[in-house]
Amino acid sequence: MLDLLDGVKIVSFNHFLLGPVSMQALADMGADVISVEPLEGAFQRQFGGGVGVFVDGQASLFLTGNRNKRSIALDLKSEKGREAARKLAESADVVCENFRPGVMEKLGLGYKALKKANPGLIYAAASGYGPDGPYAEKPGQDLLIQAMSGLAAITGEASTGPRAVGVSVADHHGAALLAMGILGALLRRTRTGKGCRVDVNLLSAAIDLQMESFINFLNADRHHDVTPPHRIGGWYYAAPYGIYPVQDGHIAISLAGLKGLGEAMDSAEIAAIPDSQAFERREEVAALLDRLFPTRSYAEWAALLEPKKIWFSRVNDYADVAADPQVKHNGSFVTVAGATGSPVTLVNHPVRYDGETAEVRLPPQKLGAQSAEILEELGYSAEDIRAMAAEGAALLGGR
Repeated sequence: MLDLLDGVKIVSFNHFLLGPVSMQALADMGADVISVEPLEGAFQRQFGGGVGVFVDGQASLFLTGNRNKRSIALDLKSEKGREAARKLAESADVVCENFRPGVMEKLGLGYKALKKANPGLIYAAASGYGPDGPYAEKPGQDLLIQAMSGLAAITGEASTGPRAVGVSVADHHGAALLAMGILGALLRRTRTGKGCRVDVNLLSAAIDLQMESFINFLNADRHHDVTPPHRIGGWYYAAPYGIYPVQDGHIAISLAGLKGLGEAMDSAEIAAIPDSQAFERREEVAALLDRLFPTRSYAEWAALLEPKKIWFSRVNDYADVAADPQVKHNGSFVTVAGATGSPVTLVNHPVRYDGETAEVRLPPQKLGAQSAEILEELGYSAEDIRAMAAEGAALLGGR
């Protein structure tokens, strides 16, 4: 078991994707992450995507962000449920939530209230647009954020118009930023004893994800058209940067000199274009490559490009990725026994520490599986715990 965050107690009031994935990363590092959910379970337990993926009733979204966490189910509408949640928060190193701005304050669980009893508390909040400002009350969801942040506008091709990235990139990058912010605040607390409020929002995360692109745009001597040109992966890159069809799929070509590429492909036309004109003549180069690449298979092109040290890659689909030898070597996917007994395949923690990969100590747990255990740690007697369950303030035993 990794012990990087051993002894750190995190209370998570999170749902959807950003918050749970962020807390999962900290749980992987050894933190005791306690997920507080309503008696009916958080949203992620019910959502299996449009394809409806469930493993023994466990939704795919739930399996995505809840390994290595303990679960407690409390009714925060009841006084006893709120009291237990306050005790948890007051005993924690970190409280994290991604409710709409103002919800935690109404429950008596906002930062100002909690830090009175726990001055060293790290209070982390994730939102769509930030805790305040003109968009604070707007719904924040990944596709909307991709549209608003400019990410959709620079993805795809000029001929197809804006296109969303195929995964929830703002959520996942936001999760990484949230975990980073919490770790920074914890490190400062070890030096100063000071608590901290950490705020992360999807809109800022999506813009941060485009840092290179925005810096090129904002600092250019003129504002370039950022509409994605033909097959170019980034509007600010010169030819031949992009993805092109081959006989048996697609090939990605990264930064490469046109002379060397032309020689490798036996194309005098490409080799004759000066690199100094590679940006302005992107469409011309793309058209030439669109004609040449389909004449051979990926393996045939690889044999020609490799000796010239051209940077290239096959465009993999998900089946290719799962079978990739480097992916297997890295252990990017792990299959474990789930909470119901059936095997579930998870995406593994991506960081190694002294060569060690985080283990799955707990698969995503049944709702309230550790309610009694956690309440007992807070000082509740067995009689009190049974009474809370009977009154509907807590759910015991897992469901």
